[in-house]
Amino acid sequence: MTNEHIGSSLDDLLQEDAALEEVTAIAVKRVIAWQIAQEMKAQKLTKTALAAKMHTSRAALNRLLDEHDTSLTLTTLASAAAALGKTVKLELAN
Repeated sequence: MTNEHIGSSLDDLLQEDAALEEVTAIAVKRVIAWQIAQEMKAQKLTKTALAAKMHTSRAALNRLLDEHDTSLTLTTLASAAAALGKTVKLELAN
């Protein structure tokens, strides 16, 4: 009995299952949420304070910080970055 997946990469397996894009989106969101949380900690900003600087609600900020919620808009991301004194840098890669 041979296993067709021996020698395959995780990416290959995920592509076969059509889950690669979803897993990638979750991974990217985890990094973004972690970076924002780390910067909040460094600047000693509470969620309430950052939400106020972003001119949004705490509920919207909680969605941004939720690593499993991948429905992130560029506007929200740019707003959070600006409120933290940062910029957003995105690129497509191979």
